[in-house]
Amino acid sequence: MSTETAMTPARKALAAAGVLVVAATWIYLVLVRPTDWDSVGGSTESLITLVGYIGGAVLLLAATLPSLPARTIALIPVAIVLNMVLGQVVGSVGIPLYIDAVGTILMAALAGPISGMATGVLASVVWGLLNPAALPFAASQALTGWLAGVFIHRFGAFKNLFRVIIAGLIIGVATAAMAAPVAAFVYGGTAGVGTGALVTLFRELNMELIGAVFVQSLISDPLDKVIVMIIVWAAIKSMPKKTLRSFQPLELQDK
Repeated sequence: MSTETAMTPARKALAAAGVLVVAATWIYLVLVRPTDWDSVGGSTESLITLVGYIGGAVLLLAATLPSLPARTIALIPVAIVLNMVLGQVVGSVGIPLYIDAVGTILMAALAGPISGMATGVLASVVWGLLNPAALPFAASQALTGWLAGVFIHRFGAFKNLFRVIIAGLIIGVATAAMAAPVAAFVYGGTAGVGTGALVTLFRELNMELIGAVFVQSLISDPLDKVIVMIIVWAAIKSMPKKTLRSFQPLELQDK
């Protein structure tokens, strides 16, 4: 039984509404291409983005929280902090990776795709209040959480290392396609020390901005998601089955 089939019609509607709000906010960013992003709330565009992603996160949480054990709900803030701390550290050392989705994928592994989506969006919103560069990528985090949950719970991605790697590569390609327009249009491809250096290198090779950002994303994102998937897979594999089941909603325990 999947989390989606076990959800009530009302919770399905909330989840669908959350997905639509997150997607609409991403489309708004790509179409408007705001240039004033010094602080969240510092411009109309950033305020609309903040409200959109908060609204999406609230709807997704409303859809998933009723099915989660209390200890799993308590783990969501930990997952958010993991994303923020690891992402901030890796983003500042100059390597073209992110490692900012460990908490997102952990929640997807424990509680399913919708929980992964909600955690990813909420993490970007919270992080964005401290580091405005994180907020525009909330939709990419949502896609990461949803795809990770689907691959893990529907296709057995955590059965062996080979499946983990394949799933990570696919997730990375998909999130690269979603993140690249935001990185190009909002930040000119300079979001992140290491990734920005790659974009600069490709630009010096006479590539157009969007092309340089897409190539950088297709290099960084698949490798990044493979590494994060392996980290979470190793963590889940090391947990006793009894402990793992205590974090899972009933619909996943029945699978």
